[in-house]
Amino acid sequence: MQKSERLNKIPPYLFAEIDKKIAAAKAKGIDVISLGIGDPDKPTIPAVVKEMHNAIDNPKNHDYPPYEGTMDFRQASVDWLKRRFNIDIDPKNEIISNIGSKEAIAHVFLAFVDPGDYTLVPDPGYPVYKNGTIFAGGTPYSMPLLEENGFLPDFDKIPEDIAKKSKIMFLNYPNNPTGAVCDLEFFKKAVDFCKKYDILLCHDAAYCEITFEGHVAPSVFQVEGAKDVAIEFYSHSKSYNMTGWRVGFVCGNKDAIQALGTIKNNLDSGTFKAIQQAAIQAYTAPEEETKTLVEMYKERKDVLENGLKELGWEIIPNKGTIFLWEKCPKGMTSEEFATLMLEKAAVVVPAGIGYGKYGEGYFRIALTQEVDRLKEVIQRMKDAGIRYQ
Repeated sequence: MQKSERLNKIPPYLFAEIDKKIAAAKAKGIDVISLGIGDPDKPTIPAVVKEMHNAIDNPKNHDYPPYEGTMDFRQASVDWLKRRFNIDIDPKNEIISNIGSKEAIAHVFLAFVDPGDYTLVPDPGYPVYKNGTIFAGGTPYSMPLLEENGFLPDFDKIPEDIAKKSKIMFLNYPNNPTGAVCDLEFFKKAVDFCKKYDILLCHDAAYCEITFEGHVAPSVFQVEGAKDVAIEFYSHSKSYNMTGWRVGFVCGNKDAIQALGTIKNNLDSGTFKAIQQAAIQAYTAPEEETKTLVEMYKERKDVLENGLKELGWEIIPNKGTIFLWEKCPKGMTSEEFATLMLEKAAVVVPAGIGYGKYGEGYFRIALTQEVDRLKEVIQRMKDAGIRYQ
């Protein structure tokens, strides 16, 4: 049996490797605190779960769903976009449901990338941007996200010959893994660049509802003319604690949505209608519930940031997502630091190198543990003598 050559080009999936390390440590009876995968530790909003129970009992939800998503779900999503960003999306041909953002992100490369094409992907960044490019036979070109630039790519540094061969640019703000945010001026620069070189701008907005310090994440479609070149990916996973439900949507340029739909029509059969019905309920969640969720992450963020400061860290400003992105102690690679944390403190943190070349020297923390456990993380680091310097 011979695997395809493309599989040999794909590195081990970061989060699968983290799961293996956790399982190995637990098998030894070690009390591991995982700050690795960004999977919310709180249950889905109760009203959503209740609606799911109702939807499951309805036989009309038991057949194949429309490939593009039910009209009820698409209309509810468009209505939410109007309330949230004051943008207009046509529910008939400018939006399509997805089985969580990861599925749609991977499929968009198959819709637009041919062998020899390039994609422009953030580095550090969500691994699927690069791996999806490779699966489609393309070549990913890294746009460095540097601390001195606020973890925003510098479009002027992209070589013109690469830009001319590029089919897709991926952006992601609020950003995983850095926690950085952007404004509409940045999005305008991105739109202008993509128009100049005929590039599809893909914005991954998975964390748009989790922001701090008064920041309100914008949509790329608040930029005039963005719909000419852009699509935007949304997910219920983090905003409503629905990671396992696998539901969200992609919206924007109708030709791009149609192309993505063609791939999906041939490779998946859509999202269970009962899940779409429950996902509609999420849009009506009381504001205090979503506000409480953000406040919870803010409290956890403050506990870890204050604790790391005590251990000598200079904290990198963070205004969004459920992650912290911090520097490794001087003289240590990110893998060495991640190994130290696991072996000496029984704490799992992903090494920055797992998110790309420019992630070296950093590590990520997921804010997905209770405050008491996060305080214990800091205490374990103190007890193990783990400090920044």
